[in-house]
Amino acid sequence: MASFRGSIFIAFFIALTFSSMDVGLAARHLLQLPPLPSMPNLPKPALPPMPTIPTLPQPTLPTLPTTQPSLPKPTLPPLPSLPTIPAAPKLTLPPLPTTIPSIPFFSPPPAGN
Repeated sequence: MASFRGSIFIAFFIALTFSSMDVGLAARHLLQLPPLPSMPNLPKPALPPMPTIPTLPQPTLPTLPTTQPSLPKPTLPPLPSLPTIPAAPKLTLPPLPTTIPSIPFFSPPPAGN
C-alpha cells in the first residue's frame, strides 16, 4: 500500500513538471513580443436623460368587520379515573456480613529432585 501511494505521488509530480514546462515557454514568448500599440481615445456617447417614473394611485383597502361572532364553548366529558395498582410485597434482604472470612494459606509443594 505504501509503494502504491509513493507511485501516485511520483506520477503526480512528473505530470506537474511537464505541465509547467509549457507555461514557462509561453511566458518567455510573451515577454519577447514587441509592445502593443496604444488604444486611441474613443468619444463618449451622450445618453438621453432617464425617463421619470409615474406615480401610481394607492388603492384603498376595504375595512374588515371588527366584531367576530363568538363560538360556542364545547363541553368536554370528565376524565376517567386511573385504576388502582395493587402494592407489591416488600422483600427483606439478609444482613450484610461484618467480618470478612480469611483465605487459608497453603504451603508450597516440596521440591522434587
